[in-house]
Amino acid sequence: MHGKGVPENSLAAAEAAIAAGMGIECDIQRSADDVAMVFHDWDVERLTGAAGATGALSAEELHQLQYSGSDQRPATLRELLSLIEGCAPLLIEIKSKPGYGVERSCEIVAQDLASYSGDVAIMSFDPRAAAWVREHSPDTCCGLVMREDEHGYTQTAAERWEAFEYAQPDFLAYHIAALPNDWVEGLRADGLPILSWTVNSPETRQRGLLHVDALVSEGAGLP
Repeated sequence: MHGKGVPENSLAAAEAAIAAGMGIECDIQRSADDVAMVFHDWDVERLTGAAGATGALSAEELHQLQYSGSDQRPATLRELLSLIEGCAPLLIEIKSKPGYGVERSCEIVAQDLASYSGDVAIMSFDPRAAAWVREHSPDTCCGLVMREDEHGYTQTAAERWEAFEYAQPDFLAYHIAALPNDWVEGLRADGLPILSWTVNSPETRQRGLLHVDALVSEGAGLP
């Protein structure tokens, strides 16, 4: 969720997406006081120039930071929802890593969404997220994000299948660098919606349009 000169995951980026008639994708980190924050990194340095782990700071401490080169500040998910008010579809990626309590993040996000009536879906690289949503918020659409390189949870075909079977996702968001492939094509042929990320060039946009149902795009990958 960002554009030229606009910080990623900022409220300004959401406003720009709404003005352009586009959907919004955001990332969620959990603050030290258990608030869902619209923020990508596990550390605040890259985006704000400050030091510290994102999860070690309270929501108020995070809100006091400014994105580098901008007057924008990290926002809570509730602030983002209030801004959107159903004006655009929202795709929420819940960040996770090995040993992290992603279920607590899912619970907080679900609480924030309880009174929200707009179109929204949740996704995560962590298959535990989709499993939690399926059990505790079954009316919420939830997907599994997947990649095949050295990052993430699913470097091997066996790991990808195990994660998919555990998550039982409503959709799959697949790394554009790993497309096309027979497994994803087969899932799509069987009716599973397929998204792809991050589409950031004309070439990846064209590839995505040929092989998936929706694109998570930025920069030169936008139409």
